[in-house]
Amino acid sequence: MAIAMRGPLGRWMMPATVTQTTQAQTTAQPATPQLPARAVQPAVDTNLLVTREAQLSAQIATLEARAAIITNDANAASGNAGRAEATLVTVAARRALDRGTPLGYIEDQLRSRFGATQPRATLMVIQAGRQPVTLQDLRDGLDAIGQQLVSGDSGFIGDLGRTLRNLVVLHKEGTPSPLPADRLARARRLIDAGHTEAALAEVSRMPGAARAGNWMTAARRYIAARQALDTLEGTALLGQATPAPQPAAAD
Repeated sequence: MAIAMRGPLGRWMMPATVTQTTQAQTTAQPATPQLPARAVQPAVDTNLLVTREAQLSAQIATLEARAAIITNDANAASGNAGRAEATLVTVAARRALDRGTPLGYIEDQLRSRFGATQPRATLMVIQAGRQPVTLQDLRDGLDAIGQQLVSGDSGFIGDLGRTLRNLVVLHKEGTPSPLPADRLARARRLIDAGHTEAALAEVSRMPGAARAGNWMTAARRYIAARQALDTLEGTALLGQATPAPQPAAAD
């Protein structure tokens, strides 16, 4: 800072330069942080915790029970659907055999659902579908060989002797007549009613049974095919059929 002074003669003296240099260094002291007051923790009620834990355990157990019920219901529904589908396959196969029509796509369904558990019955039904025998076929065949069944191969003399023997026939009351003509009539009625096994038994006891080999073979094939179908139906109802393959998921 420069200061001008006046001398005794009234003149201004040369200014004197007064330099004041003040260096002040102050060091700021950091403020001491104020810690918040520590919250007072409430006392823990152990009885309340035990009660809450028991309630949560009960709720979890209830949820698990409901989940198990839902899972069982879903499995039961899936099993029922599988049984129904397998049964429908056997019904379709039986209808085709009764009509004498080829099985077509039903063959693949039979193989996929029953081939592993009932291979013999499955093969029997498939073969029957390729060479079907219907009740009408058996009825027509029985009519065609009826006279041969009654007379047999004995010729005129044999027919005469059989006629004489049949003039008087003794049998117990309430039992079917053993006369060939009566057996043939019963066999026809049995075929019409679908009782093929009983009809086959009647034909096999007739005089001309030896000439009915083709008919009896066809009747046995018919019986075997229906027995195989019964086996497959039982397998389906018991839920032992192989489930239908699931379609592959799209990528």
